[in-house]
Amino acid sequence: MSHDNSHHCNHNSHRQSEPKHSQVSDQELLDHHMLNTRMSQIEHKILVLSGKGGVGKSTVAVNLAASLALAGKRVGLLDVDLHGPSIPKLLHIERTPIEVCDNIILPVRIPFGDGVLNVMSIEFMLPERNDAVIWRGPRKYGVIKQFIKDVEWGELDYLVIDSPPGTGDEPLAVAQLIENPDGAVVVTTPQEISVQDVRRCIVFCKQVELPVIGVVENMSGLCCPHCHNIINIFGQGGGQTMAEEMKVNYLGAIPIEPNVVSAGDNGTPIVQAYPHSETAKAFGRIVHKLLESKLISINNSLTINKDRKDMKIAIPVTNGLLSTHFGHCEEFFLFEISDDGKTISNKRVLTTPPHEPGAFPKWLHEQGANIIIAGGMGSRAQSLFDQNGIKVIVGAVNQAPEIIVQQFLENKLATGTNACDH
Repeated sequence: MSHDNSHHCNHNSHRQSEPKHSQVSDQELLDHHMLNTRMSQIEHKILVLSGKGGVGKSTVAVNLAASLALAGKRVGLLDVDLHGPSIPKLLHIERTPIEVCDNIILPVRIPFGDGVLNVMSIEFMLPERNDAVIWRGPRKYGVIKQFIKDVEWGELDYLVIDSPPGTGDEPLAVAQLIENPDGAVVVTTPQEISVQDVRRCIVFCKQVELPVIGVVENMSGLCCPHCHNIINIFGQGGGQTMAEEMKVNYLGAIPIEPNVVSAGDNGTPIVQAYPHSETAKAFGRIVHKLLESKLISINNSLTINKDRKDMKIAIPVTNGLLSTHFGHCEEFFLFEISDDGKTISNKRVLTTPPHEPGAFPKWLHEQGANIIIAGGMGSRAQSLFDQNGIKVIVGAVNQAPEIIVQQFLENKLATGTNACDH
């Protein structure tokens, strides 16, 4: 496997030149920059976790990604379950060869609805179908890093990441490698033995500062194919009760249907194969919450540290309201925030310099800005702001800038789709 060889080369060169610490540091900085640049092109990053195996986590991940794609979103699906990759089977793309161009890995792209689903899994790289991956933590970390850094994901609305059960190397690596992920969707089944492990999974998320988007209760009753009544063979409501106890969002329950098994074995997500089934409707309700309730966007804005003493927030303004695209604004309002991070202490109105590519990030950095809230912004611009030490929030609605800043400080800023019209 080409990625494995490159991993060994990096390791050997490090051992042979240990005194030259600057070389290693430079490589680490380059990797960090490349990783952030790649991830800046993806608006939302969601991990799908479970505390226990056998709860249907991968099925949930595939159908969430498929539902988002069917809703018209640009979606990537990353399988980091290195020891038991099942995403290719669930999409009927096993043994698909991947292309590598100039050390850039191209994901497997499959038509889906009106768009394309981008998929990457270690299964595509195994020489034989039944080969086992017998790796320790450092090698697993290296491969996951390559999947995030070296895969040409392109511009996506969502990247759904399917992690193996538990709280081991794989979810920890993703949480460490991706700055400001939107959070985790945690999957459980109703019975207490599953719910107990999911509690540990939520504690893990809090310890690594990974927001919990919400809990999904899978296999929540058997939907009879004849009378369509629900039979609670694993109990009922355990996931919802646990979510309330742990003070996290409850996204909904998904029933069991025989069609879930047949659809998975045939490599077609049930939301596509049986769109009118009770299971597909349940997934639709969950995705509707993700798209409409702003759970993801609010979590994303909350990851910015509001305790810093020098917070300065830039807002692009046109006709007194937030500009739809920052590059078309008439002026910038720069708000200085009080040391307690709760109120606006000063406001400056800045006349924009001549609009040249890449000019605004450097200029705002010189003005002291460290956060920008915009309606829309392209991925390259977001990367340039990141390089200049300015955190970016996009998808804000065009209202008075003072209201936007106060909503942000009160953790009430609801943002939607990147409204870039450039």
